[in-house]
Amino acid sequence: MKRVPFTYEERNVKREANFLAHVDASGGKTIAKDVMPRTYKTLPKFLSMAEIKSLLTAAENPHHRMMMRLALYTGLRREEIAAFPLVYVFDPDKAGKTDRNLRIRLDPFDGSGMVTKGRKQRDIHVSRRFMSDLYRYVTKVRGERASLSKSPQKALFLNKSGEPYGDSGKSLNRIISQTGKQAGIKVHAHMLRHTYATQTLVSLQRNPASGLEPLVFVQRQLGHSSIQTTMVYLHLVNEMANEAVLAYDDELNALAEAV
Repeated sequence: MKRVPFTYEERNVKREANFLAHVDASGGKTIAKDVMPRTYKTLPKFLSMAEIKSLLTAAENPHHRMMMRLALYTGLRREEIAAFPLVYVFDPDKAGKTDRNLRIRLDPFDGSGMVTKGRKQRDIHVSRRFMSDLYRYVTKVRGERASLSKSPQKALFLNKSGEPYGDSGKSLNRIISQTGKQAGIKVHAHMLRHTYATQTLVSLQRNPASGLEPLVFVQRQLGHSSIQTTMVYLHLVNEMANEAVLAYDDELNALAEAV
C-alpha cells in the first residue's frame, strides 16, 4: 500500500475536569481518523413464546408470577412495576366498559404513588381479560402480604414483609433472574420489556386490520420520547423475518432434494 485509506483531522472534545486539568495543553482538541468503520448496535434480546411459558411455569410464587405477567402484558419498566398503584386495578365487569382493551393513565402527580421515567404522564392499554386477572389477584392473593403491613400500602405489589419494593425495583430484577435460572433461561427485568415490544410489534404487523400504526402504538405504550428509540424493535422484527425466510428456503431446498 502506498498510503493508508484515511487521513487525520482535529476534533473538539469535552473532557471532565480532574485534578490535573490545569496541565492539559491540548486545548480541548484531539487528533482522530476522518474515516471510521460503521459500528452496529447489538439488538435487544427477547423471549420466545415457549420461553415465556417456561418462565411463568417456573414462577411458583403467585406474587412474582403476576409481576412478570404485568411486565409481559404492558412493557412497563421495573420501577414502574414496583410502584404500580393498587387503585389502577378495577373490576372491568363493574366498570360499565365493554372494550376489549382498557386504557390506564399513568400519572405521577395523581397521588397514587405511580413512578414514570422523567415523571411523564402516559396512557397504556391492557386487555380486559388481564385486568380481570389483576383484579382477581387483588381480591384473592394480595391480602396475604397486605396483612403483614401495619398500614395500608398504595403499591399493588408488596414484598414478603408487606412493604412496597424499593430501590427502583432492583429486587424485581433479582426475582426474575432467579426464576429464569429455575427455568433454564437467562433473563432480566428489562428483557421482559423487550419481549413485550417485539412480540406486540410482530402481532400488530400481522393484523393490519386493527387500524393501529404498530411502531407508534409501541412507542406510546413504552413511553419513548423519540420513535427512533422504538425503531430498534422494528430492526429486530425485520431480522426475525429474514431468518424465517431463510429457514423456509432451506426447508424447501431440503424437500426438493428429497423428491
